[in-house]
Amino acid sequence: MRAARLGTAMVVVLLMGAGMFAQRGGGERGGGGQRGGGAAAPAGQAAPPMRLMSNSFNDGTVIPLKYTQAGEQASPQMAWANAPAATQSFVLHMHDMEGARNKTSEDQLHWLVWNIPATTRALPEGLPKGDLKDGAHQTSASGDGVYRGPGAPANGPYHHYVFELFALDTKIDEAANPMDPFDTRAKVLAAMQGHIVGKAVYLGFFRRPE
Repeated sequence: MRAARLGTAMVVVLLMGAGMFAQRGGGERGGGGQRGGGAAAPAGQAAPPMRLMSNSFNDGTVIPLKYTQAGEQASPQMAWANAPAATQSFVLHMHDMEGARNKTSEDQLHWLVWNIPATTRALPEGLPKGDLKDGAHQTSASGDGVYRGPGAPANGPYHHYVFELFALDTKIDEAANPMDPFDTRAKVLAAMQGHIVGKAVYLGFFRRPE
C-alpha cells in the first residue's frame, strides 16, 4: 500500500511540473533576435522591432540603376514603422561599407538626413536638393543638400550599401558644413550618442554595369 501511495504522489508531481512548463511556453527555446528597438509595448510584452523598408528595392538585393551614379541618382523611397514612443527625431545614414577614406576606418558617405520629425514615417523617392520642407537637413560626399547614389566600379566586387535609421529622444542642433560633409557626419553622429532609442537597418548591393 505504501509503495502504491508513493507511486501516485510521483505521478501528481510530474503532471504539475508538465503544466507549469506548458504555461511558460515550453522552456527557453525562444524566437530569433530582432534588429533594433521598437515602440512601447504593454508590461510583460516585448516591443515590436523598429523596421526600415523601401518600395524602391528589396532588402538585401541589388540597387536598381535609377538610384545610382550609373542612372538618375534619384534617392530611393524609404519608410519605417514601430518607432519607440520616446522618439523626438530620426536620422537616416547611408554609407558604403567597402570604403576606407584616407587609409582610416571611415567609410564612404552617400546620404545623411537628420532632424527628420518624429511624426514622419517615410521619405519619398527623388528628394529635391537642399533642406526638406519639414525642417530636416541632408548631405552627402557629393556636397551639401544632395543624395549621392552608389557608384562601385565594374571591375570589382559588389559593394555593401547600408541604410541605417536611428530613432532619437532628442533633436540634432547641428548645421551642415557645406565645405566638408564628412565633418558634418562626424558631428551629427557624435551628437546622437546617448540619445539612440531605436535602430533599423536596410541593405543594398551595387557595382557599375560592365
